[in-house]
Amino acid sequence: MKIAHALLAVAATVSLVQLTGCAVARDQQTVGAYVDDATITTRVKARFAEDKTVSATSISVETLNGTVQLSGFAKSNAEKSTAENIAKATPGAKAVRNDIVVRP
Repeated sequence: MKIAHALLAVAATVSLVQLTGCAVARDQQTVGAYVDDATITTRVKARFAEDKTVSATSISVETLNGTVQLSGFAKSNAEKSTAENIAKATPGAKAVRNDIVVRP
């Protein structure tokens, strides 16, 4: 049983290094910034899921160096605006780029 846990831990570590290594190799950000961006993205998505006016499945969230990019489709300008306001209010978000398209 201990071997299985050790192998799982090694696999998780290798996966994390591979994911963060790609971002760092492209000179886009440091490993720490990558983790911070992943946290911001997760927070924004969680807040979308909690909000009844925003479709969390129709709007994509990506973060790079603290800038949150929203894309996808909204059913109204109000939904688009709410999504942007949620992202702006998320701790760690430095800027928001709203590329959501309104499609009724």
